Amino acid sequence: MNLTAPTRIDVEAARLRLAAHGDFLRETPLLRLSGAAMGLPCAQVWLKLEQVQVGGSFKARGMLNRMLSNTVPASGVIIASGGNAGIATAAAAQALGLPCEVFVPEISSAAKRERLRQLGATVVVTGAAYAQAQEACVARQQQSGALMLHAYDQFEVVAGAGTLAAEIEAQAGALPDSVLVSVGGGGLIGGVSAWFEDRVRVVSLEPELAPTLFAARQAGQPVDVAVSGIAADSLGARRIGALAWELTQRHVRDALLLSDQAINDAQRWLWRELKLAVEPAAALGLAALQCGAYVPRADETVGLILCGANLDPATLSPKTTIESC
Repeated sequence: MNLTAPTRIDVEAARLRLAAHGDFLRETPLLRLSGAAMGLPCAQVWLKLEQVQVGGSFKARGMLNRMLSNTVPASGVIIASGGNAGIATAAAAQALGLPCEVFVPEISSAAKRERLRQLGATVVVTGAAYAQAQEACVARQQQSGALMLHAYDQFEVVAGAGTLAAEIEAQAGALPDSVLVSVGGGGLIGGVSAWFEDRVRVVSLEPELAPTLFAARQAGQPVDVAVSGIAADSLGARRIGALAWELTQRHVRDALLLSDQAINDAQRWLWRELKLAVEPAAALGLAALQCGAYVPRADETVGLILCGANLDPATLSPKTTIESC
């Protein structure tokens, strides 16, 4: 299959399309702290607080861009999701007055399912993991004719995710030296690398128990992997997306793995020290810095994307210890 991935031009078009739609999306804050203030060996850390985006994650950007770029039938929209993409789709569909059906795997959290229902979506729980939910979703779409949205591997979805990177550059009036990006199916890192290209060092981060991009790089092509662990409900894609594969092959040279313990420690640190309640997937960037998986230069400005906050707050604990990867 010959694919053409989004470019900076496509991300800019998505940015203008989303801006013209009104105030559904939020311009999320960019918190800039010194490395010393965070106990890290770099000059600055920029935290993009995308967990306060509509729907609680960056996903709203791509889902809305997909809807606005297509004619939506009376049957509405349909998607399979570990939770965050579904929540974003349901929120955007509600804002546009569209019916929405979301297929989620059994590993999806109860909190995410409840939020989907609150947003008016029809929720179907099926399959042990995301891949099985996706198969069921495709079968249902063939019956209903609804507009299919994909959690991470559609042109408009990837371009929409890239508007987050464009927003960082606009807010700062400058570029970070590096940006550390959590990877599941790859929609976020695809969009981020499409915008930054080779102007910024984009680093892929994955849990050891969900290594879609890392495994693809070892194999030389996208491959299926087993997924489990602390972030499986949001980083639980079984295979890296084709668009993300194309973009990361072009623009991303570093692909790192992190232990569940390091991720959990970073998640708790963000709550304890900064009072930022984020899901495990949003903590991979800080985890990489804290455990030494990524070692920045002393003069480096590092960007971290806190990509989602759809979690059960009870999972956060005041106790934490920083452990090695």
